Parts: sequence; C-alpha cells; structure tokens
Amino acid sequence: MTVLVTGATGYIGGRLVSRLVERGVPVRLLVRDARRIRGRWWEHDVDVVTGDLFDAASVERALDGADQSYYLVHSMTHADDFAERDRIAARNFVHAGRDLRHCIYLGGLVPEGENVSRHLQSRGETGAILRGGLPTTEFRAGPIVGSGSASFEMVRYLAERLPFMLAPRWITNSVQPIAVRDVLTYLVRAREIEAAGIVDIGGADVLSFRDMLQGYAKIRGLRRTILAVPVLAPALAALWVDRITPIPRRLAQPLIEGIAHPVLADTTKARALFPEIRPMGYRTAVERALVRLSEHAVESRWSDALGESTSYELRDREGVLEETRTIYVDAQPDQVFRAFCRLGGDQGWLAWNWLWKVRGFLDRLVGGPGLRRGRRDPAWLYVGEAVDFWRVELVERPRLLRLRAEMRVPGLAWLQFTAVPEGQGTRLIQTALFAPRGLLGLLYWYAMYPAHLVLFPGMARAVAELARTEPLTATEPRLRAQP
Repeated sequence: MTVLVTGATGYIGGRLVSRLVERGVPVRLLVRDARRIRGRWWEHDVDVVTGDLFDAASVERALDGADQSYYLVHSMTHADDFAERDRIAARNFVHAGRDLRHCIYLGGLVPEGENVSRHLQSRGETGAILRGGLPTTEFRAGPIVGSGSASFEMVRYLAERLPFMLAPRWITNSVQPIAVRDVLTYLVRAREIEAAGIVDIGGADVLSFRDMLQGYAKIRGLRRTILAVPVLAPALAALWVDRITPIPRRLAQPLIEGIAHPVLADTTKARALFPEIRPMGYRTAVERALVRLSEHAVESRWSDALGESTSYELRDREGVLEETRTIYVDAQPDQVFRAFCRLGGDQGWLAWNWLWKVRGFLDRLVGGPGLRRGRRDPAWLYVGEAVDFWRVELVERPRLLRLRAEMRVPGLAWLQFTAVPEGQGTRLIQTALFAPRGLLGLLYWYAMYPAHLVLFPGMARAVAELARTEPLTATEPRLRAQP
C-alpha cells in the first residue's frame, strides 16, 4: 500500500517519513527540490516525485498508484494571497487523488464565530476542501511542543530572554498544547482506520500560554514575572515575537492567533478511535524537547520549510561577481569539510563574529531573518536547512558546501567552501559570489568589499585551524524516531 507524503521536508513531514520507513511502509514523496532529502538516513528507501501542488501534472504523477496520502503543506508564510494558494493546492490534490482510499490532513483547531483570523479560516477551509472531495481524516491540533517546533521555540526564547513581560490579556486564554511525538503517533496510526472526518487532538493538560511560559521557566530554573494588560493586538504581538525570537512575523501571527482566539480540543472522538494513545503532559513534552536539544538530536526544525523565500540555484558565473581566497591546510579533506560545515549557529562564524552579528542586526531591521534561526545541528548539514541567514544549497562530502543567502540584499548571493586534496594536506577554497541586481547591487558589493578584506581571510584561517582539531574520521549520526 503506497503512501504519498506531501510536506516531507517540513517540520512534521520530515519526522513522519522516518517513522513510516521504519515500519516498512512503501513511501513516495512529492517535493519541490529532490536534493533536500540528501543525507537523510531514509533517502534511498523512498520514491521521489519532483513537483509541487500548483503543478497539476506532477500531483497526478505523485498520486498514481497511491492508496493513502498525508497532506502536510500550507502557504501561511507566503504573501497576502496565502488563502487562495491553499485553496488552489487543495483543489488540485482532490482532483488528482480521486482514487485515494484515505487522505490524512493535519490542520489546526478552528474557533467558532465571526472573528476568526484569515490564517485559521484558511486551515479550516483546506480541511473542508479535502473532506469534500476525498475520504479524509482531518486532525486538528493546538500548539505543538517538540524540539525545533515553532510553538516551542517561541516559548523557549521568550522565557529565556525576558525576565519580565507585559503581555496581552489573551495570554490567559486556555490552550491545549500537544507533544510532537503524540501528533506523529496519531498520524501513523490513522493509516489503520477508515477516514474519520474531523478529529481534535490535544495533550493531557489544559493551560494558558502564560502557564506554558512559566512552566518552561520552572523546568529551566528561571524566575519570570508575566503581567497581562488589555492591549497589544495579535498583529503587534507577532511583530514583538519577530524581534525577540527566531520566529518571523508571518509565522508568529497564526501561532498567536491560535491563542488569542481560545479553543480547546474535544478529544472524545480521538479517545474512541485511538484508545491506546495516551497523550503526555506539557512538562514531559518540554523536558523531552530540551533533552533532544542538549543531545543535538533534533530531527527537523520549523525553519526547514522554504516558506516565502525564493528558491534559486547557482548555475553559471555569467554576470556573477566572485571573490575567492585559498589556504593550504595540514589536514585531510574530510577534516576540512567537517570544519566549514560547523559554521553558524552557536559556533558563530569563527572570525570577526561581531561583524556578523552587526550584519544580522541590520538584516532584521529591514525585515530579513538575521542570525536568529541558528541551525539544527552543530556539526552536520542537510540540503535545504537554514543556517542563520543562509540556506544550505549543496552538500557534497567531503568536498563542497554551498550556502545561499536569504538575507535582504540587492541581488543573489552565495558563500561556498571547497576542500581539494593537495599533497599530504588540503587546499581550502573559500568563495563569495554575488549576482547584483542593477546599479544598487553593484554599489552594495563594493560598499561591502572593505569588510570582506578583513572578514573572509580571517574566516579562512579560522576554518583551517578548526580543521586541524577535527578527528581523522567521523560518522554522521542517523537520527531516527525515538519511542
């Protein structure tokens, strides 16, 4: 029974695929960029169709012969047309999936009434389109708590960074967070039942967002004071979250709207359908997420999804400005490769790190991601992952790493590292590439050049020094689902 998974490179999809493959399920993926599954331990155990839900032909190919499907995509981080994009995608899927026996969709809890936000309306409308045309089980969940989840990261950064908070009154609204492990258990088990329509799911605890913040702080041994005040609309709160946490405004707003419009899960149906699933409490979910973070064993992150960023690829050097530096390193190519793969995140950029922080701060001022996204793992990278304000475009061990800029710049930019064997050691080639957009792009490049003269040579030397400390051999961990 072939199962199609959409959204396989996103937060939930990436974890779901590993669980299905471990159970011997024949899995097919529909992905926009097949390179983004390279390095996953299951990459050779799945069938891959390249395309997206806005290309009807590729959806037809992906669903050909599939019996079941998981619909795990949304357009919430796109521009203002996200609702129409979601409608088009869902209708294309329904048309192509007319022979499906079961479609499993993960949406959000939708409050009743007329003041529901456009984001929550869109999630509910997508579910209605799928249910109207396909045998569908629509899971509706509140905040998902797990290592790398947007809801957990929002709570974590607010609690860690702010000892005192003036927060809007609606943070006292009741919510029902659910652990990501429990969400995945429901999704996997849904394959074994008939289509069940709408199924609310939630964790063992009903608490407020303020309770979530204070509960996290208590686990971490932090003292936090949170006062609720009758101001701050969700849109303004999202802007505040954008400045304090790694979560960008477009993603923060639907998360916050899910709190500002209180709704609890009616889990009666879920308990009847899946009596063996006993969702864990909030404290347990947080503790497990923190363990995964401390062990550098995060399977996926909210930033794995490409979202609104434009996907482009360096194909040739016509019209591209290039700045190259080389240095001989008394180390093996794999040691050098592993050294430059450590750049970014908590490790920083090794040389003149304060300049990178200034650049990240300026990027955030103009609406870019800055350095807030960090990275999933301190040592290993997958294609498509975010590394601060870069996106991993190419990884070829032990030879090459290419990062594509997602910072706000007047053009397209890349930073590339290459390890070439030379004698008993390795030649490290560090290359900055920039395709300027008009005169402004050229002016930007030459304005940045003095900083490059200081920053890039120092980075190359620091990578070389780090490479000499790397062990001769290292095996990339294969992150698998934990029970």
